[in-house]
Parts: sequence; structure tokens; C-alpha cells
Amino acid sequence: MQYTSLVTGGAGFIGSHVASYLLQHEHKVVVLDDLSGGFEENIPEECLFIKGSVTDYQLVNELFNTHVFDYVYHLAAYAAEGLSHFIRRFNYENNVIGSINLINASVNHAVKKFIFTSSIAVYGSQELPLRESQNPQPEDPYGIAKYAVEMDLKNAHEMFGLDYIIFRPHNVYGPGQNIGDKYRNVVGIFMNQILKKEALTIFGDGKQTRAFTYIDDVAPYIAASYAFAKADNQIFNIGSDIHHTVQQLAEEVNKAMSSSTQITHLKERNEVQHAYADHCKFEDIFEPAVKTTLEDGLKVTARWVIDKGSRESQPFQHIEIKKNLPPSWQ
Repeated sequence: MQYTSLVTGGAGFIGSHVASYLLQHEHKVVVLDDLSGGFEENIPEECLFIKGSVTDYQLVNELFNTHVFDYVYHLAAYAAEGLSHFIRRFNYENNVIGSINLINASVNHAVKKFIFTSSIAVYGSQELPLRESQNPQPEDPYGIAKYAVEMDLKNAHEMFGLDYIIFRPHNVYGPGQNIGDKYRNVVGIFMNQILKKEALTIFGDGKQTRAFTYIDDVAPYIAASYAFAKADNQIFNIGSDIHHTVQQLAEEVNKAMSSSTQITHLKERNEVQHAYADHCKFEDIFEPAVKTTLEDGLKVTARWVIDKGSRESQPFQHIEIKKNLPPSWQ
């Protein structure tokens, strides 16, 4: 039986990989993306591409009226945690209102399952490793937005019977990411700086810890989750089990790129200092393969980045609050 799936953000990094894996599962895939953070070249050729935003509720409703979607994979988001403090209206319009447009349409058109990529940003600063049993305490508007959508999905299930699966990935990197985005995806930022012969810039002392996750340890499982009935209406952390400091990451990126680029420290910014998660719940249901080491993942990513070349960082044009905005983002 062939299913039809909608992938929002399918021109973006994780979304394009999810679309590719869905095609391997013989899904018909419709991609909705406004190309604000992704690239049309990322979209697999077999997909039907619709250029537009999830915030356009008329377009969303037209899509659902035109196609009979079995599954919705919602990956469209503006996922710049640090910047979200300064683009609050934009953040909530894109990451909350856009999501609600999709949830409404999914309920009205009897979608079988809504798969949502949230973030470990919902946890904030809590006892580590972060576990799904903890109560979210997001510390930035991006995390607040993601948690709001999680709560709305729970409510939509209880009220209307819309089944869902929520994934909380973290610090995902790999081929296909937008290395020209200076506000997010630190691996890509570092690699782009090396290609442009610029210093690697770290906010603060570099002792912040994150578990950097290779794309192939995330995208296949998100794509295949529609077939896991035991995962219905549950939340899963997904990502690497091993955490590194940002300073260590910079050194590893230098090594992967065969570079000795200088590392420069900027004034620290308002961010969660330590964030890495427990994945036992995910592993019990999905039984994943052995995960990719940081060294191996960076090697593959470096080869792709070197082949593609550097990208120009595009400054965000709609900063709403400039108070306390880091000088490097001005």
C-alpha cells in the first residue's frame, strides 16, 4: 500500500533527509517549504514541491483539500534558540501558529498520524541527562514555542483522536545542512568559517556541553516512525549519547577539515550551559543501530562541505529587539 505524506521543511536539513527516507519506504511525498532556511536542491526529485509557508493557512488548507495525506511530518521551524530572544513575534508566528495551522488541517482531514520534531530546548537547565519524564522548563522563546506545540498535540489527541509522535532531537549535523546560517548549527558555522579563512568563534569559555548528533542517527527513525504503533502519542529524545564541550568540537572540526584555524572567544550569551539527553525510551521502541561517532560524522560532513564550498551568511533582516543582542549578530 502506498501512503501519501506531507513533509514541511523538506528543503531544509533534517526535512530533506526524512523525505528521502520516506521515498525509500515507497511513500508519495509532498514537500512544503518557503526556502527561508533550506534549498530547493536539497529536495529529492521524486517529491512534489510546493513553495510556501506553514503560516499561510489558506495554502495549508488548499494542500489538504488537494491531497489525501496519510501522515504529516512537521519539520518546518526557525530553530535559532539564541536568536529567538530577539525575534519573539517571528518565532511564535512560525513555530506555533504555523504548527497550529497544520494540526487543525490534520484533524479536519483525518490524518492517521502527526510526527513532530520538537527539541531538547524544551527542557531548559535540569538534572542531566535530560529525560522525557522531566517537566519542561524552556529558557528561550524557541523552546517555549516547541513545548506549546507539544501540549497542543496532546490536547488534539485527547479532544479529536489525532495520533502523534514527538521527537526531541539535539545538535544534528551532517551533509545537507545550511552552513551559511550564522545563528544555528555550530558544526556548519565552524566549517564555513574555516572555508572562509575566518577564526572559529565561540560564545563564552567554550565549556558548554552538547551531544552532537549525526543526521543518519536521526532522520531514518523519524521517517520510519509511522509504522511503530508502540510509539503513538509518546515523546522521544533522539540523538547522540556522548557529549562534548564546544571547545572540543571546534578542535575536532579543525581536525576533520585538516585545518589549524584559530579559535576566538566572544562574550558569552544567554544560553543553557549543559544539554544532553537519555535515549533509553527511544532505544526500547526503535532498536537503533550503532550510532555514529563524532569523529566519523565530522569526516563525512567535512568532505561534503569541502565539495560544496562556503556559503555567505545571511543576516536576519527582522530583528525585533536589539537590547542585549550579541555584537556579532548586529
